[in-house]
Amino acid sequence: MALFGVRFPPGVINILSGYGPTTGDMIVRHEMIDKVAFTGSGVTAEKILVAAAQSGMKKVNTELGGKSPLIVCKDADLDQAVEVAHLGLFFNSGQVCIASSRIFVEECIYDEFVERALKRSKEAKLLDPKDPECTQGPQVDVKQFDRIINYIHTGKKEGATLLCGGNQYGSEGYWVEPTIFTDVKDDMRIAKEEIFGPVMCILKFKTLDEAITRANTTSYGLGAGICTRDIGKAITLAHKIRAGTIYINCYDVFTPEAPFGGYKQSGQGREVGEDALDCYLEKKTVICDLSFKE
Repeated sequence: MALFGVRFPPGVINILSGYGPTTGDMIVRHEMIDKVAFTGSGVTAEKILVAAAQSGMKKVNTELGGKSPLIVCKDADLDQAVEVAHLGLFFNSGQVCIASSRIFVEECIYDEFVERALKRSKEAKLLDPKDPECTQGPQVDVKQFDRIINYIHTGKKEGATLLCGGNQYGSEGYWVEPTIFTDVKDDMRIAKEEIFGPVMCILKFKTLDEAITRANTTSYGLGAGICTRDIGKAITLAHKIRAGTIYINCYDVFTPEAPFGGYKQSGQGREVGEDALDCYLEKKTVICDLSFKE
């Protein structure tokens, strides 16, 4: 079998398709499987951890969801910051676990940032993903489409200001307009729960200490972003934010040598990089007494 151009001997790679309660459960509980790696929702991860514990205490690593903050400081390059925020949230139609779905903007530049973010969102081209001009495709299925639309309705009911979008794009398919909410509060569901869609939430902050506290007030910890021209400030914020990957003046940059994974309910263990190998290895200690006589 060939995978990504690499040819493996027969039996090394086996692909089994199916559903969680059947195929997935059998894989997790099989006595000849020693290690399980899962990417998906926290609810499913909990079931896997329980099943793994009941079937030999298998090693498990999980890569789960997020509600990642992006902190935009007053000294940031605004054009760059808007582009970072746009990519961080709207990439892959918002269907990215590390999406920068909470944009914290310093109070003195808030209005200007919002204006530029609105202008940038209007440049999106919702087309067939096979079209070279496409910048945003549809959601993965009707279930996810309905989930996103429900979150948009919830945001409006909770008092957030719908700046743009909020509707189905076109009359067919599962496209959702690029959506931006302003005047978002930390206790709103759209600010706490993973939407997994093209819905940007912009929040205002006054001090960096406030931004750090609010960025960390989440059950997730997959990623975070920082936009500033002050590298010292950026490093300080990076150390204080509890997240597995921190982006400075960029977003959604993935390299094969950098470990990827999260804190808290965003998962356990790491994927990619040398650190990922530890998840698939068992260490053994061999102690030998060499004082015997010939």
